[in-house]
Amino acid sequence: VSTSCNTVIFPRVDPVVIMLVVSADGQQCLLGRNPGYPGNLVSALAGYMEPGESIEEAVRREILEEAGVEVSAVRYFTSQPWPFPATLMIGCFAVAEHMALDVNYDELEWARWFAKNEVQTLFTGLNEELSAPRSIAIAYHLIKHWLAYGLQASPGST
Repeated sequence: VSTSCNTVIFPRVDPVVIMLVVSADGQQCLLGRNPGYPGNLVSALAGYMEPGESIEEAVRREILEEAGVEVSAVRYFTSQPWPFPATLMIGCFAVAEHMALDVNYDELEWARWFAKNEVQTLFTGLNEELSAPRSIAIAYHLIKHWLAYGLQASPGST
């Protein structure tokens, strides 16, 4: 509340979609590397929502723009406030309609499909070339959920 005029001011929050794209058979996921990532980090793809865009539309647009992949089913998973800068991360799963990639190198260093066993090595530290997102990141939880349950709801979820 502004003390000079008693106006309530809400801080700006920018919505971002972050999505784990999974192959139609559920056995592979799409991960990429952004030039700004620290170390050897790979992660789920993400991007800012545009004004007037639904979550599902943003997921489809971002995946198409960054990796050239069209997706069908988009399912909300969870959200997370992220203070760098003031964003609201909206985590989703999406199912790829095809596996062909057309990576936008203005957005990503690279992106590729990873089999489940490859992704598991990211979390065990056995992969010497790449690292997984940290446990504070929503990407970590998207990927771990997919490894444990596929695209099914986790036990006890509503």
